[in-house]
Amino acid sequence: MGEIKKEYSNGEVTITWEPKKCIHSAKCVNGLPSVFNAEKKPWIDPMGAGTDHIVAQIQTCPSGALGYYFENKKEEHEEDKKSEQIVEVVSNGPLMVYGNLQVKLPDGEVKKQFKVTAFCRCGSSSNKPYCDGTHKKISFQG
Repeated sequence: MGEIKKEYSNGEVTITWEPKKCIHSAKCVNGLPSVFNAEKKPWIDPMGAGTDHIVAQIQTCPSGALGYYFENKKEEHEEDKKSEQIVEVVSNGPLMVYGNLQVKLPDGEVKKQFKVTAFCRCGSSSNKPYCDGTHKKISFQG
C-alpha cells in the first residue's frame, strides 16, 4: 500500500498532509485551530483562515507532515531552490534537517524533502528513516 498524502484546498493554496511523517507535536492545532482541529472530520479546514496565516503555520511544522503549494504555481519557488540545510539535534527526539534535500532510501528510491524533515534517532520508528514520534512512547534519552 502506498503512502497516504491528503490535500485540502481553499482555491488559492493547497494544504498537503502526510500522516506517516507526523510526530504529533501539535504545533498546527495549537497555532491555528480554526484550520487544524483534531476533533473534526476532516481535521483540516482550508477555509478556516487566510492563505498567509495557513502558510505561516505550516512552516512551523517540525516533521514536514504538513506542506503546501499554490494552485497557480506547483513548481518550487526560486527561494526554496536556494535554501541552505540546517541540522538540529532535538534533545530526546529526532534529528531535524531544515531545507531542501534528497533522501536515498535503502531500496535505491530517492525522495525529495522540502522545508523540514524529522529523522529517527531512537531506532524504534515504524517509518524509518523518518521519525514517527515513538521516541516519546519509549522515553528515548539522547
